[in-house]
Amino acid sequence: MDELSHLGEASNFHNSLQGYLNDTKSVLELYKASKVSVSEHELILDNIGNWSGSLLSEKLCSERVQGLPILEVEYAVKFPFYTTLERLDHKRNIEHFDARGSHILKTECLPYGINQELLALAVEDFTFSQSIYQDELLHLDRWVKENRLDQLQFARQKLTYCYLSAAATIFPPELSDARISWAKNGVLTTVVDDFFDVGGSKEELENLIALVEKWDEYHKDDFCSEQVRIVFCALYTTVNQLGSIASAVQNRDVKNHLIETWLHLLRSMMTEAEWQRSQYVPTMEEYMTNGVVSFALGPIVLPALYCVGEKLLGSAVKNQEYSELFRLMSTCGRLLNDSQGFEREGSEGKLNSVSLLVLHSGGSMSVEAAKNAIQKSIVASRRDLLRLVLKEGTAVPRACKELFWKMCKILHLFYFRTDGFSSPKEMASAVNAVINEPLRLSS
Repeated sequence: MDELSHLGEASNFHNSLQGYLNDTKSVLELYKASKVSVSEHELILDNIGNWSGSLLSEKLCSERVQGLPILEVEYAVKFPFYTTLERLDHKRNIEHFDARGSHILKTECLPYGINQELLALAVEDFTFSQSIYQDELLHLDRWVKENRLDQLQFARQKLTYCYLSAAATIFPPELSDARISWAKNGVLTTVVDDFFDVGGSKEELENLIALVEKWDEYHKDDFCSEQVRIVFCALYTTVNQLGSIASAVQNRDVKNHLIETWLHLLRSMMTEAEWQRSQYVPTMEEYMTNGVVSFALGPIVLPALYCVGEKLLGSAVKNQEYSELFRLMSTCGRLLNDSQGFEREGSEGKLNSVSLLVLHSGGSMSVEAAKNAIQKSIVASRRDLLRLVLKEGTAVPRACKELFWKMCKILHLFYFRTDGFSSPKEMASAVNAVINEPLRLSS
């Protein structure tokens, strides 16, 4: 941070060589750097972010952007780094790559021919990856049909969104197992969430939990309805298959951990269903303790950790660091979802963190004030999560920690300005850009 202290005020930049040259590129890089914050007391970064953001906005309004495409500046101002997906960024960079003027470390230019070779390699990699993504999505579509998940009338069909979140972040071709695990569990958690929310009766929900508790000892006559049969059988076969793959990668049996993660989720969802049924108003602490689990990221992220090529020891899974990574990631997700879904859930008679803050304030806090408080909590959790991910020499391997951060970025994209996950069209362009649409290269 000391390296940037001399740029805490705009006047100091304007008096420098870059400022004298009106270097928009330098201002943009400073603006991006100011957003990578891991503590609430980084006043220098806050100051840099304020003046550089204002200067970039002024340049955009007056169209005085020099040395950079206006689109690049607009994109950076509109989408902070924690709301972007890597594969989308890669596609933008390839499509806007200028082989004649690309700079390395701002000090030297690569020859035009080498730039052309780099571009050709990037195009080849992205095109090859897209073909893999398309094949994986076809496999997932068959899996949905084979498990009859498309026959559940109550369930949102979110396969492409779930796969987007995997392909756009866990993008290397060789990490297919991690992407498939992530996407399948994303679909299953959506189905189960809808089952507990609108699709299942109290008897059916209790039946599903009892079946998961039995697991291998369940009997074909244990199902109280066809809906329960479909949901449990999809869960049972998929978790067993993914568990076998993860166990082979880790060279130890991890299937029980996956089952425990699912059981933990189902019980937390049942708690919320019982609160709703009895019209119980939980305290904010009760709500968040349960809510970080019921938000359903556990079965998506945790199994994928076993498939990214690192050995994840049983001791690491039980380590406090692992629990904290999960808590911070899920807190961001729970609060982002609550903030965007407040009106919709309120109309359905559901409580969330926004409405609970207002209720427990005794009338002293407005909805707007509650949303502002929630936003501060999101920022704090995001900073703490990034700090933990970047920390060296910890129990959880770096490649595994990065999956928690990748999910945090996905959540910010989905819930940045609206409830994009619940919307049937909001993320359609991102799905097409990463999976379907070929690169459009400029001449």
